Amino acid sequence: MFQGASSLSLDAKGRLSVPTRHREVLQATAAGLLTITRHPHGCLMVFPRPEWEKFRERVAALPMNAQWWKRVFLGNAMDVEMDATGRVLISPELRAAANIQKDTILLGMGHHFELWDKSHYETQEAQALQGEMPDVFKDFSF
Repeated sequence: MFQGASSLSLDAKGRLSVPTRHREVLQATAAGLLTITRHPHGCLMVFPRPEWEKFRERVAALPMNAQWWKRVFLGNAMDVEMDATGRVLISPELRAAANIQKDTILLGMGHHFELWDKSHYETQEAQALQGEMPDVFKDFSF
């Protein structure tokens, strides 16, 4: 399970250094193979390949009225591999889709990661914290 936030910067070629604490797990569980695709909230989802394959099957099985969402998730998916120093290339198309320039936040979301433009994430998080909690948290104990 991946969790936690990391502030990271893309290099001049659009490469992201995967945090050291995640590299070993990604090598062991996915041989360093990842798939990156768009998320409807304006970020990117980064999956270890075995988790991507599960997600891909679920999306592919969606009915015809979800065709555009299939295009968003499957049509934008890019397979990448961590290099020897733990970096992955984020394609120009995916960087543009998530408006990622340089400064990012990588969030561990359990079985995958979300990659956000840092300023966009901070704005969205502030808005969420100012609003009311969703009803599903009303009976949740902290």
